Amino acid sequence: MDVKAIREQFPILHQKVNGHPLVYLDSSATSQKPQQVIDAVDAYYRENNSNVHRGVHTLGSRATDQYEGAREKVRKFINANSTAEVIFTRGTTTSINTVAYSYARAKLKEGDEIVITPMEHHSNLIPWQQAAKATGAALKYIPLQHDGTVSLDDVRETVTKNTKMVAMTHVSNVLGTVNPIKEITDIAHENDAVMVVDGAQGAPHMKVDVNDLNCDFYAFSGHKMCAPTGIGVLYGKQELLEEMEPVEFGGEMIDLVNLYDSTWKELPWKFEGGTPIIAGAVGLAAAIDFLNEIGLDNITAHEQKLADYTMEKLRTIDGISVYGPEKRAALVTFNLDDVHPHDAATVLDAEGIAVRAGHHCAQPLMKWLEVSATARASFYLYNTEEDVDRLVAGLLKTKEYFGDVF
Repeated sequence: MDVKAIREQFPILHQKVNGHPLVYLDSSATSQKPQQVIDAVDAYYRENNSNVHRGVHTLGSRATDQYEGAREKVRKFINANSTAEVIFTRGTTTSINTVAYSYARAKLKEGDEIVITPMEHHSNLIPWQQAAKATGAALKYIPLQHDGTVSLDDVRETVTKNTKMVAMTHVSNVLGTVNPIKEITDIAHENDAVMVVDGAQGAPHMKVDVNDLNCDFYAFSGHKMCAPTGIGVLYGKQELLEEMEPVEFGGEMIDLVNLYDSTWKELPWKFEGGTPIIAGAVGLAAAIDFLNEIGLDNITAHEQKLADYTMEKLRTIDGISVYGPEKRAALVTFNLDDVHPHDAATVLDAEGIAVRAGHHCAQPLMKWLEVSATARASFYLYNTEEDVDRLVAGLLKTKEYFGDVF
């Protein structure tokens, strides 16, 4: 994989921040955008801007072709059976909330169980808290191993015949843990439970085959995979989506409207009320083309090398705590002794290095780690070992600075 050539396609990377060449290590929050994605969105607004589905004029037809063409590219990208199973949303949060509101609240009752883990992002935790409160279902947690992984034995022990929903992240945004989703889905299905996967950190970094995983729902966001913000995907098995009611009502999603009753369009449009995120879908299609040209397997291998290299380099720093398993996705979450992560991130920013600090929308996991916050460096296809070396140098400078202060 020619990372130097890939970096040339990201205009934002060719700048200085605080007098230093930018090292962007915050791709788990949002990825940067290549020129071909920027060009695709720009061309849509310059040449094809129109609402979709409704108009018979040329611009409307072009926009509709691009929007529905993007849906087909997503279908192929995740190997869904039909475009009816691909719902465009604002992002992972909206996708998971759609399942929690439209499926879980309609199906669950007192005595039922929803099973999740303590490593979940708030977007895959709070919707289930609310669904449990609304239905009387019980919320249960699969315990974590000491390194932040999940044991299949613990999954089997936690998931019971009373379990109706299992919801789990594909990849932890804090620990870098890659969960065995296929095996956990099998356990869920053995107990007649539905499997929901938060793929926000999975789909951008590895091949996702929803048929192979056999999950019932899979959610992900475009902005973490080189696409614009504001566009995401909910995959759902068609038979489940058919059972569900829309969560937003208005234009686009209706079939027939009378004064006192209405009917809905068929899938996928019944879940896409209002003018959809057309330019975002166009950008997502361009991002999928970009990732496919490079190859998801190549991206995964590159990121694994970076993760291994980073772990090796961080071991050379005294007084650093790194959280999560040894084998991980392309992110590292850490703390320096006696240095608040926000202070560490501020010093790194002064060196032109962008990392994230805070609870990463995972406060229960912070409590499990017994910390209030951490710093996180996350990598993507455009990062290099030189970026890691800059990070390590910046952390050593941080230690030196705060050592002098204290």
